Amino acid sequence: MTPGPFKRIALIMLSAVLLGLSLHHGFGNAWLSQYTYASGATDPIGIADLTTAAVEQAAPQTAKPPAPAAPAQPDPAQIETVQTLSKRVVQYNMQVALREDIRYLDGSQTVTWTNPGKKTVSELYFHLYPNAFQSEKSTFMRESGGQLRGDKATAESQGYMKLLTLQTLEGESLLPRLHYVQPDDGNTDDYTLTKLNLPVPVAPGKSVTLSMTYEVKLPEVFARMGYSGNFVMAGQWFPKLAVYELAGTRGRTNEGWNVHQYHGDSEFYSDFGLYSAQITVPENFAVAATGIQTKEAVTQNGTSTYQFYAEDVHDFAWSASPDFIYAEDTLSGTGIPGVRIKLYLDPAHEGLKDRYMHAAKSALSKYAEWYGDYPYSTLSIIVPPKGANGAGGMEYPTLVTALAAESDNPGYSLERTVVHEIGHQYWYGMVASNEFEEAWLDEGFTSYAEDKVMENAYGVEPNLAMEASYITAPAPLKQPSWAYHNSDEYAENVYMRAKLVLVGIEKQVGAKTMSKIMRTYFQKYKFKHPTTSDFQRVVEQVTKEKWQDYFHQYVYGSLMADFSVEAIRVNEVEQDGQTEYESTVLIKRNGGQNGPIPLIFSFTDGEKISKTWDAAESHIQYKVVHAAPLAWVAVDPKNSNVLDNKHINNFMRAEVPEQSRIRWSLGLTKLIEGLLGSVGW
Repeated sequence: MTPGPFKRIALIMLSAVLLGLSLHHGFGNAWLSQYTYASGATDPIGIADLTTAAVEQAAPQTAKPPAPAAPAQPDPAQIETVQTLSKRVVQYNMQVALREDIRYLDGSQTVTWTNPGKKTVSELYFHLYPNAFQSEKSTFMRESGGQLRGDKATAESQGYMKLLTLQTLEGESLLPRLHYVQPDDGNTDDYTLTKLNLPVPVAPGKSVTLSMTYEVKLPEVFARMGYSGNFVMAGQWFPKLAVYELAGTRGRTNEGWNVHQYHGDSEFYSDFGLYSAQITVPENFAVAATGIQTKEAVTQNGTSTYQFYAEDVHDFAWSASPDFIYAEDTLSGTGIPGVRIKLYLDPAHEGLKDRYMHAAKSALSKYAEWYGDYPYSTLSIIVPPKGANGAGGMEYPTLVTALAAESDNPGYSLERTVVHEIGHQYWYGMVASNEFEEAWLDEGFTSYAEDKVMENAYGVEPNLAMEASYITAPAPLKQPSWAYHNSDEYAENVYMRAKLVLVGIEKQVGAKTMSKIMRTYFQKYKFKHPTTSDFQRVVEQVTKEKWQDYFHQYVYGSLMADFSVEAIRVNEVEQDGQTEYESTVLIKRNGGQNGPIPLIFSFTDGEKISKTWDAAESHIQYKVVHAAPLAWVAVDPKNSNVLDNKHINNFMRAEVPEQSRIRWSLGLTKLIEGLLGSVGW
């Protein structure tokens, strides 16, 4: 939603006069995804009891699902042997065919899961994410209402995933053992998570291998996946195992599965492993995918088949189009052992390839320098076509999507989005935070790192004071993504407020120490699924100080650090036969502690007195005697307190009568809050 002309003008004028702030180019675009959905008939596909025959009748079949194949072997001439980076709990060998109408996928896979724990496991859980689009009754659709971040659905925004077969290697069908579960909300119309009771339990250290075939109906580009014209984005497109967490992981006292449905604002959480994917598309389509292409595409019978392989990643995505403009360059340097950067551009942005490449190189170079090695040999960037921004601004292992090619002359949103999504290669890709339950550990950290690159490479400094003013509904950062009341509250907190919490730490410890904190955290927890308390321990270990109060207020709690000039009283006094002025000033802390806080007292004779308040108490009263009357008082005049989201009460003039002064302050505060609350992302 966009505010009307008057509100927009008023917001700009008031911000300029009272705050001296201005929005920077492209702010916030890195996390914007355009989701749409059209209301349809209840349970149009009937996944709960859908038969194979019904599927064939509903969707014209151009090819049978590929039969499960033996694990594909990567070409040893094209894959270098490197050290194992993760525990490699899972192994997927996948075959998928995009039908000629590019509306359906026919897939098969063998998946091997190795029990990493100390207990015998009797069940597996699979995420079937495309079922979020099966009907308006899914949890995803109930929470998003078919409209998310300003976009609505099209009539073609429905999709599903149907498991056709599920077998052991001996050929025993396991479909009767499969049932859908809804651990988060009990919504029996949600089919995004399924539980499989195994015929034979898996002992610690042992493995189980299953084969399956399935069909996916792609929605028109919606929530990171689908088609638009002849462009396809396959994200979260295959049956994916949930994460089995060990005792001690993310604070768990007992090992077990971490399972959640697909929610309106949640992203994803998976475990590391090996992926081999054979992707068949119409003959004239090019394919971009996670990992490296191990063989030349094989063209026959009107199709082209590509083979990709990736290791030590926790997801696999791909995209296809006959219109991609391909460009490639290499990057080597500190922490970057020779990376092929591959651009898959929409033709409308062919002339912008140098900007995309520069942004990618700048981001990857700085992240490797600041945090640690980028261990993969490839990084692909996809630019979706105009109208397909639902697939834009998203991260997958070794592959990211930029914003769609909506404009032929984009501002810094182009660079900012690429920088942001590549940042996810570290905090989402390698650190692998649980985005269901602690999204701030990915989005907040990535937003913080993004700002650093944008300033370093492009001289674009973040306007932190203005960004803080957008936070109208602060909420705890460590909570499930669906616990936020709406998408705006989710974005305000896990992106902006989370970033400001990190900047707040930096303000207290200094840039050099903060850099050490971030690097230490990455190095210690890459490939390990950390939690918020793990990051807190790193902060305390590096600084050798306790940070419990700060985390309690701003991470586990929902406070902001609002400080205000509450009242000013000026009286004439006689001292040594001369008239002087005694000024009494009340300063108040309305939120959390984030001291020390600088103050300025300005007098009518031009003299200024600076003071510093430790902000340990809820308020403080100053009495100052001066030869001239007090003119005004300002709290934090340089906006060093980045967690203050109400700067309007940081300033007060002394000559305004007290009642009018208080009414003016409160009234204008409400006006500003109303205007900011009307801004839609």
